[in-house]
Amino acid sequence: QVQLVESGGDSVQAGGSLRLSCVASRFTYSRYSWGWFRQAPGKEREGVATIYSDGRTEYADSVKGRFTISQDNAKNTLSLQMNSLKPEDTAMYYCAAEPLRWRGLDPKYYNDWGQGTQVTVSS
Repeated sequence: QVQLVESGGDSVQAGGSLRLSCVASRFTYSRYSWGWFRQAPGKEREGVATIYSDGRTEYADSVKGRFTISQDNAKNTLSLQMNSLKPEDTAMYYCAAEPLRWRGLDPKYYNDWGQGTQVTVSS
């Protein structure tokens, strides 16, 4: 099982930027999907941005052009650069991973989850 630890959440004004990081323990498999998901109070968890070990990415329509996901395979680190933040981006952000197949944005396909980091955007 992969252990994931997120950091970087904070409170910012609308229009601001944040960079989230997720450090993974040793990946057992050479191929894996991992990414960022978020859950706001009273809402279902949703995929924000995911990336496969070969570099392919997928973004939620609501964050395209504003968020950028990246990975540093040597450091087992996943990052999410979030620009032009909006109040509707307020949520707990989770890092998740799943080995072998490309899983895309659907959180139900991911079994390894971090504890989350809170992002709050005020207007």
